[in-house]
This record gives sequence, structure tokens and C-alpha cells, in this order.
Amino acid sequence: MNKTQSVLITGGAGFIGSNFIVYFLENNKDIKVVNLDKLTYAGELSNLKEIENNANYTFVQGDICDSELVNELFNIYNFSGVIHFAAESHVDNSIKNPDAFIKTNVNGTFNLLDIAKKNWMEAPFKFKDGCENNRFHHISTDEVYGTLGKIGLFTETTPYAPNSPYSASKASSDFIVRSYFHTYGMNVVTTNCSNNYGPKQHDEKLIPTIIRKAIRNEPIPIYGDGKNIRDWLYVEDHCKGIGLAFKYGTAGETYNVGGKNERDNLYIVHKICEILDEIKPRENSSSYADLITFVKDRPGHDFRYAIDASKLENELGWKANENFESGILKTINWYLNKYNS
Repeated sequence: MNKTQSVLITGGAGFIGSNFIVYFLENNKDIKVVNLDKLTYAGELSNLKEIENNANYTFVQGDICDSELVNELFNIYNFSGVIHFAAESHVDNSIKNPDAFIKTNVNGTFNLLDIAKKNWMEAPFKFKDGCENNRFHHISTDEVYGTLGKIGLFTETTPYAPNSPYSASKASSDFIVRSYFHTYGMNVVTTNCSNNYGPKQHDEKLIPTIIRKAIRNEPIPIYGDGKNIRDWLYVEDHCKGIGLAFKYGTAGETYNVGGKNERDNLYIVHKICEILDEIKPRENSSSYADLITFVKDRPGHDFRYAIDASKLENELGWKANENFESGILKTINWYLNKYNS
């Protein structure tokens, strides 16, 4: 990265983006951040309360598909980097309303990439003066790899096999980013992460839903038989991985970020209920686990995801600080605070 510049972060009011901006500003005191977010249902400005008065932070409400706006921001701020979180990412919504996912995840990514290329490059493999180190970092998901059986892990070379309109749209955007490296020599890097959890996650997601329903004494819905397995990554550990890949990753490469914390949904819900029984017992003294109810499975629900993050660990020195049991305790305390306030 060049010394003092501005970085465009898209989707920075969402769950991972907001955690990342706070982390990034703390660790890069000489870089200005412009956060472009459309503020759809997933974006929440209160996620950025602690930095709203930071002199190095600017918020712009807008759409990554809006070429005029993105061009204008590039002209004003002369970005030396883009870290692209903005995405439609709710799988259930992608089943009901896939067109929004194609528009944002495919067209939006293309729009950002193409404008960055025009601003940074004179011709294929020829950077404009001072833009040699400018980088486009694309944030993606392990869902592009499809589903795993009972054994094995996703690596960076696992063939893509997306199974939902969401993961198909993310896979498309990954390939567009890849093509800009191979065709134009653009300095891009991609990270694919496993399931994130932690503070500031949208209320509809699994872990916030379990906590919210439990403390309201409402039925806790679990898809199918609850045996679907995910590799859970504490959001702050993910932020560290993104920071390392953005700064030190090799151009054109992909890095998988995973928590090495495979847990099935049944384990997750029972663990949360067990912790809540201890720190916030129900008035009738029964266990929160009594509230668990099984609901009809979602269509095309992938059985298992798990990531091999050894490339990120070995090449860039990344290491997760939290295991699921330590991370979930921090997460529950954060949500109890939120829902009680």
C-alpha cells in the first residue's frame, strides 16, 4: 500500500464490514476510509457509532451499481485500495428473490472493478504513475465451493459448485475479479470465509435468532434435523485475516479464512441454551433448550462447509484467537446487552 491514502470500503455498515472498519482504522492511523453502503436491511449505521466522529472516516450512502456515484468518489478521494464487502448475502432471501443478488453481487462487483481499473491503469498490465500498489480486495464466501460430505475441507483449489442463487452470484463475482487479474494485470486479492459470528450480526441470522428467541421465551426454530455443519469463525479473527491479505497477500491469489470450529446447528443451539441457563436463568427454572423446535428445511440446504486456512496461516502468519466456546460467550454477552438495552 502507498503511504497516506484513502481506501474505499463497500458495505461497511453490515456485520463483517462494520467490524472490519473499526479494526482497520485502529490499525491504520494514516489511512482514510470511505464507507459506501446502500443501507439495505443488512446495513445498520449504529454498528459504526464508535467511529462516527473519527477524522479518518467518511460515510456515503449509495449503491455500488451506481457508476456515476462510484466514479465521483474515485475522483474526489483518489482511492489506493478497495475492500469490497457489499453483497446481498441472506440465502433464504436469494431463494425468494434471486434477481437482487445477481444485480448487487455480479453487476455491482463488475462496476466497482471496472471503475477501479480505469482509474488505476493505462492499459492491460500498465499502471498509471503512483498506482502500482493499488489493490482491489474482494470478500467472498466458502459457499461458492458447494457442499462437503462428512470428511474433507475446502481449499483454495476446490472446484466451484455453488448450490443457491446467493452462492452462484458470489461465485460469478469471484470469477470476474479473477479475470481482471489475468486479462488486465490488475492487483486483486480474494478471501473466502466460513460462517462468521459475533457482535453486530443481523438479527435474522442463526446465532442472534437463537439468543433473541430464547430470552423472549419464544420457540427457537432449527432447520430440518439440525445436523447441518458449519465452520464457525469469530468476526474479529476474520477481520485480522482480511487485513493481512489486503496488506501482504500475493496479487491474483485467493486465501481461505476459516475458524477450524466445525459445529452442527444442534450443538450451537444447545451450547447457547446451556450458557443462557447459567448466566440468565428462565423465571420458571426450566432450560432454554425446551424452546427448541424443528422447522421445514430450506431448499438446497448444503450439508457441511469446512475450510482449510493453512495457506493464510503459513504464508501470512494468520491465526484465529477465538475457538467457538470462547467466541460464543463474548457474542452472547454482546447480544444480551443489545436486547436488554
